[in-house]
Amino acid sequence: MRVRCGRYRWVMAADSERPLNEVKFLTVAEVASVMRVSKMTVYRLVHSGHLPAIRVGRSFRVPEQAVHTYLRDSFVGVESA
Repeated sequence: MRVRCGRYRWVMAADSERPLNEVKFLTVAEVASVMRVSKMTVYRLVHSGHLPAIRVGRSFRVPEQAVHTYLRDSFVGVESA
């Protein structure tokens, strides 16, 4: 279940969630490195709501699992004929 948090961001809310002290958060730069995209692309994904994030001061932190989920769900497979 996704819960609206702030103007742009969504946070994951479910009974099966791990406690916050077990969640690993990544910076925008780390997410960009994992996804092999620019930091601006990560900011766009966060602001559009496609990638959940929390705001810490003036920066964002993205749950590592959210990055893996986004990549898995965005994967386009090639079908063989």
